[in-house]
Amino acid sequence: MKATGVVRRIDDLGRIVIPKEIRKTLHIKEGDPLEIFTDREGQVILKKYSPIGELSEFATGYAETLAKTTGHIACITDKDTIIAVAGGGKKEYLEQNLSEEIEKIMENKEVYTSKENNELALPLTQNDNKERRYHAQVIYPIISDGDAIGTVILLSKEQNTKMGETEVKVAGSAAGFLGSQMEI
Repeated sequence: MKATGVVRRIDDLGRIVIPKEIRKTLHIKEGDPLEIFTDREGQVILKKYSPIGELSEFATGYAETLAKTTGHIACITDKDTIIAVAGGGKKEYLEQNLSEEIEKIMENKEVYTSKENNELALPLTQNDNKERRYHAQVIYPIISDGDAIGTVILLSKEQNTKMGETEVKVAGSAAGFLGSQMEI
């Protein structure tokens, strides 16, 4: 655990304020749910809650099925990170923070498909620079109770690959199914 040097008092309603710098660094926005943990030494730990993260084992199995079915790399994300990868790229993508471009697509509940091989695919993670790492891409938001809680991403590093209607439908089906699992 890393000390921040910030000390806050609890108010008469039992609340504390998380400093703006920490909220910004951890991408915590107003209304974001936080999970509360305690340990035996009396520490209270706040962690950004990821509803789809609860299904990480299930998401991993689902990503593996998507990768085998489509022949593409399959990623499943929550709102902040990639929680499951199959079909390649596990070391470079798993548990990496999402790029701003992916976060905007999710926030706007858009479906994104890279159009042609000459179009630069969007970076997946914050660590991606603008170098061309993959040639085709489908990004489909996972919606639960009207909120975007993650994405299903299919991508290919093969130069002549194009994502078509089939890949969009497969990603959409996966996103719909994962979203419905969160509503149960």
